[in-house]
Amino acid sequence: MPDAFPSDWHSALVLVPHPDDPEYGCAAAVAKWTSQGKAVHYALASRGEAGIAGMALEQAGPLREQEQLRSAAVVGVSDVRFWEFPDGEIRNCPELRTKIVEAITGVEPDVVITIYGGPEWEPGAPNQRDHMEFAAAVVDAYDSLPDPPRWLFQFGPGATHVEVIDDGCFERAVASLAEHRVYVSVLDPHTPVAVYARKQVEMTTTPRPEFGGRRTVDFIRVRP
Repeated sequence: MPDAFPSDWHSALVLVPHPDDPEYGCAAAVAKWTSQGKAVHYALASRGEAGIAGMALEQAGPLREQEQLRSAAVVGVSDVRFWEFPDGEIRNCPELRTKIVEAITGVEPDVVITIYGGPEWEPGAPNQRDHMEFAAAVVDAYDSLPDPPRWLFQFGPGATHVEVIDDGCFERAVASLAEHRVYVSVLDPHTPVAVYARKQVEMTTTPRPEFGGRRTVDFIRVRP
């Protein structure tokens, strides 16, 4: 049985490679944390410019950035930083690790949260290389710090810890993902954006009997 996510902290830094990564993973937990007065910051390695099929990179990048800003605002995050690493070509390189270290030392969070870095989300559902490379870079950067934050978590399968959420946080997570309306409408043109967003958040916040049947967001503790 997983443990409850730590509650004795004040600030978190969410590090991800692309726009929409927080919304597919941990936005419901972020909504809970900000409603409790905790500070949550986002930093993204890319602007997701390769993520919309048929759209030029120079058009898709700014559009996806604006969608991410609106999405973050729905769950109470106002500090959203975009780096300039190329979408689809993110690698665990010295330049990326340096940016991660700068972000951590600049924010000085109690907890760092990043995307799942394993090879598969579930059997037959392989992870993206960008995700795996970025997650590895976060671990390496964290380990290089002489005085790292108290915890490092990934959101994804195989939970060691969970954050229990209520209906309000669930609905805010759905609304947050729905802000990626152009991205989602191209990704799944046959499903209304709001319906698609609800289905995705339902899949990532499944009710857990061991927590009274309440929905949870799943996290894997990587450090310590």
